Amino acid sequence: MGWNKEMPTNPVVAVVGATGAVGHEFLKVLHDLDFPAAEVRALASARSVGKTLSFEGCGLVSAGDLVVSEMTPEAFEGVDIALFSCGADRSKEMRDVVVSAGAVMIDNSSAFRMDKDVPLVVPEVNPADAKKHAGVIANPNCSTIQMVVALAPLHNIAPIKRVVVSTYQAASGSGAPAMEELYNQSRDFLDGKELTVEQFQHRIAFNCIPHIDVFMKDASTKEEWKMVVETKKILGDESIEVAPTCVRVPVLRCHAEAVNVEFTREVSVEAAQKAFLSAPGIVLMDNPEKNEYPMPGLLEGTDETYVGRLREDATVEYGLAFWVVADQVRKGAALNAVQIAQLLLP
Repeated sequence: MGWNKEMPTNPVVAVVGATGAVGHEFLKVLHDLDFPAAEVRALASARSVGKTLSFEGCGLVSAGDLVVSEMTPEAFEGVDIALFSCGADRSKEMRDVVVSAGAVMIDNSSAFRMDKDVPLVVPEVNPADAKKHAGVIANPNCSTIQMVVALAPLHNIAPIKRVVVSTYQAASGSGAPAMEELYNQSRDFLDGKELTVEQFQHRIAFNCIPHIDVFMKDASTKEEWKMVVETKKILGDESIEVAPTCVRVPVLRCHAEAVNVEFTREVSVEAAQKAFLSAPGIVLMDNPEKNEYPMPGLLEGTDETYVGRLREDATVEYGLAFWVVADQVRKGAALNAVQIAQLLLP
């Protein structure tokens, strides 16, 4: 299925879930990329109606405060692009309303990612898929996005056989309240006070939790399952095997990943370096002699996917190992979605 409506040069953009962490970042990214919007609407639940959000402007929209309106069917009249970050249930509820209004929904939740008629897009990897939408485009899982950005240029050299990945995922992946809990628990821990645990299964301060999303029947978590199936869909190769272990760590915004890749034929370190250096959206930060490598605590607010610690994996016939870091709120969510929106422009 395709989309018959012609996208205007200056589309009307709705930011849905505007008061959340990703919603705030949507507004920042629209400004930073100077997205050519004719209008930006801030939408949220009824309890947020009337709040004002600072907006630095973009396109034809001047800087100033945006007043939050309620997400109702009427709110999407005249909207061309709807950037959604309000949870899978609400996205499912609003899908038909948004599409019927003539808007393209770019959804940040897991609601539609594996639907056959919904493209799952990372612009550096599979931009052409964005044109195949029928009104909905899915933003992949944050941990998947940065990994496939790094895998794609290697997969173009030699087909990937297997990926073993351990993630070190920031508190931001669970939203603004989770980031606040990390702050509060860290303060209380150092002050010798009792810790309040609400956003995670266990305390996150000075701890690592090998449990993101719910456990499944095979003892893996849904977060790990997402990395498996989404990688195959984005790279367009069902034969790639992915073995993830996803861990929440006491970092605010940037996810990190230790990745081991097995190929069907040799890929040298030098060839991988060359591929990373020429690939869109990647910064190769890899100088062990000077202790230079990506670190999540130092890369907040950046747009790129950073790769370092690149080396041979001698445990398999054709293998490489490397380390990947990206800002979860930006490339892992808001930035990727707005980059998808850019692909829709005439």
